[in-house]
Amino acid sequence: MRCVLPFSSCLGLLAAFGSAQPALAASSVELGQVLITDEEQNDLTAASERLREVPGASNLVDMQRVGQGRVASNQDVLAYQPGVFAQSAGNDGIKLSIRGSGINRAPGAHGSGVYTMFDGLPLTGPGGTPYELFEPLWLSRAEVLRGANGFDQGALALGGAINYVTHTGYDAAPLQVRYEVGSRGYQHRHISSGQVLGNLDYYVALTDSEYDGYQAHSSGSAKGIAANVGYRFNPNLETRFYLRYRETRNELAGRLTKDQIKHHPRAANPAYLARDDSRPQPGSTWVGNKTTFYLEDDARLEAGLVYHDYPMDLREGPMRLKVAYTDVSGTLNYFRRDTLFGHESKTTVGWRTTKHLPNSGASQFARNGDVFGARTRDFTYQGSDTVVHAGNDLELVPNLWLTTGLAMIYTRRESDVTYPAEGGKVSMHDWDYAPRLGLRYDIRPDLQVYGNLSRSVEPPHPWSLIWSSPSVGGKQIQPIEMQNQTATTLELGARGDSALGSWDLAWYYSQVRHELLAVEVVPNFTSEFNASATVHQGVEAGLDSTLWERAGTGRLSLRQAYTFSDFHYRDDDKFGDNRLPGIPMHYYQAELRYDWPSGFYAGINTQMASKVQVDYANSYHADEYALLGARLGWDSPKQDWQTWLDLRNLTNKRYAATVTPAYNDAGNDNARSTPGEGFGVYAGVSYSFR
Repeated sequence: MRCVLPFSSCLGLLAAFGSAQPALAASSVELGQVLITDEEQNDLTAASERLREVPGASNLVDMQRVGQGRVASNQDVLAYQPGVFAQSAGNDGIKLSIRGSGINRAPGAHGSGVYTMFDGLPLTGPGGTPYELFEPLWLSRAEVLRGANGFDQGALALGGAINYVTHTGYDAAPLQVRYEVGSRGYQHRHISSGQVLGNLDYYVALTDSEYDGYQAHSSGSAKGIAANVGYRFNPNLETRFYLRYRETRNELAGRLTKDQIKHHPRAANPAYLARDDSRPQPGSTWVGNKTTFYLEDDARLEAGLVYHDYPMDLREGPMRLKVAYTDVSGTLNYFRRDTLFGHESKTTVGWRTTKHLPNSGASQFARNGDVFGARTRDFTYQGSDTVVHAGNDLELVPNLWLTTGLAMIYTRRESDVTYPAEGGKVSMHDWDYAPRLGLRYDIRPDLQVYGNLSRSVEPPHPWSLIWSSPSVGGKQIQPIEMQNQTATTLELGARGDSALGSWDLAWYYSQVRHELLAVEVVPNFTSEFNASATVHQGVEAGLDSTLWERAGTGRLSLRQAYTFSDFHYRDDDKFGDNRLPGIPMHYYQAELRYDWPSGFYAGINTQMASKVQVDYANSYHADEYALLGARLGWDSPKQDWQTWLDLRNLTNKRYAATVTPAYNDAGNDNARSTPGEGFGVYAGVSYSFR
C-alpha cells in the first residue's frame, strides 16, 4: 500500500511519531482552558484509561470542548476525530463512516456499519441506526472504538462502536440554559438540571431546534427530552433508568449535479421540490435500565434492558411510506480481575440481543404532494441479532498484554409482502463467529504499541430484502436473499506523547467478503446487494500539540486529524480494482487556537478532502475542497457563563459534502451530491447555576 499526504499543512502530523518524551497517558483528552467539574474529570480520566487498555484505535470526545462552538448535529460531535468521516446532509441525518463502513449509504433514515449505544445500552437494531434521537447537547462524552476494537461491547460491525454517554446528576449543573442562533434561521435552545440527592441522582434536559436550511426546501425542526435517574442501594448495588424522546421534521431538497453545486448550490432538486418531499419522524422513544452488581473478588455484573419505538413517515418520490419499528434489547455483562498462572488477568463475558417486535412493518400509499392515495402495498420487517462473546486480557510479562476473544453470532432476517397479495416470504437464519487476537506493549508510560487480528460480521437490514428485489410492473414484490458481510482485519498502531504533543497512529487492512453496497438505480430509489471481494485499508493519525505556552500569558495549541482511506474492488469481473465511491481518499481537519488565562480563546480551523468518485465505474467524481473557519469565545473562570462566535466556511466555498453513488454514470454529470453549507455565522451563550 502506498500513502502520500496531499496537503502540506498536515506534513507535520506524522513528525511526532518518532521520538517520545514523558508526559500524559497517550489516550488522554486535550482539554485546553476548558473548566470542568471533578466528577467530569474523573469520568474522562477513567474512560481514557479504559480505551488505552484496548489493543487498537479509539477516540474520546469531550463534549465540554465541542460545546465551545455550534453544536447542531452529530457532525459537530465527531469533528477532528481521526478515522471518522462524519458529514451532514443538511439536516439531523449525517453520513457516518469508519474504515469504510456504510460507505454506500445516503444520509437517510437509518445508518449502518457502526454499532451505536447510549450509555452502554443498544440503540442499533436489525434495521440499522435511526438518527432522530441524536441530540448532542444531552451528552457528556462520546467513546469511539474503531473497527473490531468494539469487541467487548458486542460490536461486530466493520466500523466498530460508538457509545454516547449522557450527563447524570454527578456531572451536570443544577440548572443550565443554552441558546444558539445563526445563519439561515438556525436556533437551538436547551435547558437542563441535574443534582445528587443522597443516594439518588437525576438529570433532565429539554431541547428544541429549527433551521431554514442551506438549500431551498431544506428546513427542519426538532424537539425532545432526555432524562435519567440513578439510585445506589448500597456499595454493591446500583441502578439507573433512562429516557429519550425526540421528534424531527425535515424537508428534503435532494441531490445536485457538480455544475449545480458550482453555480446554484442553494437550489433544490426540481423533482424533490415539485413533489414536496419530506421526512417527518413522528416521535421516537428509547427507554432503558442498567443495573450493576459489584461482586466479591473484584468482579461486577451489569444487566440492561431497552425498549425502542421509532416510527417514520417517509414522503419521498411518488409514494408515502408509513413505517413502524419497535425493538427490545437485553444485555448481560460480567467483568472480573484476577490472577491466572501468576499473571494479572481481566475477563469479560457478555451477551446481547436485539429483536424487532411483531408490529415492525410498513404500509405504502400513492401520493401527490400532501395528497395521499390508495394503499398499494403492506410488508413486514422482522429480525434479531444475538451475540455471545468472551474475552481476556492477560499480562504475559510486565507491560505486555495478550488479548484473546471469541464471539458467536446468530442473526435472523425476514421480509414478507402481505398486500395486495402474498408476494412470498424470505427468512434467513445464520450462525457465525468472530475471533479476536491482539497484543499491546507499554514501552514507557508515554509510549504504547499494539496490533490485532479480528473478524467482523454484519447482516443486511430486513428492508434490503424488499427494496433490492427485482421490479415487476414497477413494484418490488418478491423479497430476495442476501448474505452477511464479513471482514478479516489486521491492525497495527501506536500512541503516546512526544515533544510535539499527544499522538496516535493506526494502519489497518481488511479483506471484505459479500460487502453490502447500495446503488441508486433510479432517482430516489436505492437497492442493496452483496458485492464481489473488496479491500479496505487505510491510515488514521491524530496529533494534539502545544506550540507555545507561558504561565500567566496563555497557550498556543494545534490539533490535527488525518484519515487515508483506500477502498476498492479486488479483481471484480466488471470493475476490476476500481475505487468504491462515496468517501474521499484523503480527509484532514485542523484547528490552531490560542487560550488566555482569563478564559478567552480564539482560533482558526480548516477541513480538506480529496475528490470523491460518484459511481462504481469511476466515470465521474465530485471535486476536492478546502474550507476555512474561525472561532472565538469566553469561558468564565467561575464555570457559569460561556459565550462564543463560530464562523463556518469563511471563503463561501462551494463543494459536495456527501455523495450517493450510482452504478455507472458513463461520465455524465448527474445529481449525486448534497451541497455543503456556505458561509455561516453562529453565536451562542450558556449559563450554568452551580
